[in-house]
Amino acid sequence: MALLSVVVLGTTGYAWGTLRNLNNGLSGSDVIGSGLNSPDGATDVLLIGNDSRTDADGNPLPEDVLRTLRTTDDEGGDLTDTMILMRIPNGGQRASAVSFPRDTLVELGNGYGEQKLNSALGRAKSEARHELEAEGVTDSRELELRSKAEGQKFLIKTIEELAGVSIDHYAEVNLLGFHDITTAVGGVDVCLLEDVDDSDYSGAVFEAGPQTIAGADALAFVRQRHGLPRGDLDRVVRQQVFMSGLAGKMLSSGTLSDPTKLSALMEALKKSVVLDQGWDVVDFAQQMSGIAGGDIDFQTIPVELVGESGVEDVEANPREVKQFVDNLLLPPAERQAKEQAAKAAEEQRSGTTVSVFNASGETGLASEVLSALSEEGFAQGGSSNADSMPSSLVYHAPGDEAVAQQVADSLGGLPLRESSNLGQGTVEVYVGGDYQGPGAQNFAGRGQIRLDGPRPLPAQQNPNGPEEPITAGGVPCVN
Repeated sequence: MALLSVVVLGTTGYAWGTLRNLNNGLSGSDVIGSGLNSPDGATDVLLIGNDSRTDADGNPLPEDVLRTLRTTDDEGGDLTDTMILMRIPNGGQRASAVSFPRDTLVELGNGYGEQKLNSALGRAKSEARHELEAEGVTDSRELELRSKAEGQKFLIKTIEELAGVSIDHYAEVNLLGFHDITTAVGGVDVCLLEDVDDSDYSGAVFEAGPQTIAGADALAFVRQRHGLPRGDLDRVVRQQVFMSGLAGKMLSSGTLSDPTKLSALMEALKKSVVLDQGWDVVDFAQQMSGIAGGDIDFQTIPVELVGESGVEDVEANPREVKQFVDNLLLPPAERQAKEQAAKAAEEQRSGTTVSVFNASGETGLASEVLSALSEEGFAQGGSSNADSMPSSLVYHAPGDEAVAQQVADSLGGLPLRESSNLGQGTVEVYVGGDYQGPGAQNFAGRGQIRLDGPRPLPAQQNPNGPEEPITAGGVPCVN
């Protein structure tokens, strides 16, 4: 966000010269690769906040620095507790930043199985370190940098697969960097709905209302999750409003035209920010020169809260995540129209009762199919056996073809047939001998339901928090 903002006010020769020097001073990591990424209609930047207790060069932070940060060296590791995908559609002019909650459960590659998303980098880094040590590498700094690069590559691949994007650039900031950057810009304006006291964990102690925070206070603000109504989902919103506030501050203040402030900012970036090798931040800033503060919006991938606590574990449907991220490239008006269409489709599904009849001879198939349809939001009817049929069919009442098509698509694209014997809002599915959709033994993936966007979450689970969209043009009050 700092780099995107630099270009807006950094029009003086001094600012541009300082920015050019930044290219040579930032730490780089070869995590993107030399080949061109697959075009997907946008420049995609993965922004990472790492809980590591090291600097940009892999050196451990001293004890006095850790005390300043209100943290210790006996926790953290390489947990990527902040993961934000920045999507800038080709042509610039606007941008969207979408957060991935740290506790999102994903199927990780490399045999790790289902794990929390924030553990991806650390798991791959640990495995790479063991392999390097087995090869005879003993230098601690080399081990740290090389193994971390492998962890970063794995995290990038994981986000790419979950979101269906091709990541073009990578930027990572550590705890110390966040502290120093917020201090260099003179603090960021935020607003809280209620008083908070998280002394035992993040160190966040704030009164309700608007305030300006920097340094250790800013770090505590974006790290707190204990004591918040929705745990990490509220922390995600905290991070979004802080990022928007940072962009707004740099766009409206004299930070970038003040040589002293700009120099302090650049030094903070050099000490604590890691970019992918070969990323020319000057060219990137010029490419983004048309973006203004209000043209950056902040959102969160569609998720569902699970688990006994209701806040610790988060599930995300990869299909819905891909559709959501893809929709970010649409103009705001068109995106809103698709979201409204998706909400209407959800309401239509919840008002449609589906019964399933097993005409395949495969034991238990009807109940499996009915369960899959229930997960897609349809009301459950009954399930039972029927006379054998070679082909599957979806029957619907006159006028219900649209919602019946959603049923058919979610089961792999079954044919439709109108039936005057059915009442409005009722659909019957007959799964025949040709059925290969959800619930079948040879089914290899989820069905594809034709939607204009992801199903919206119930209001009490909405991870975006504030009613109005978060942009760099305002300071909403949050939990």
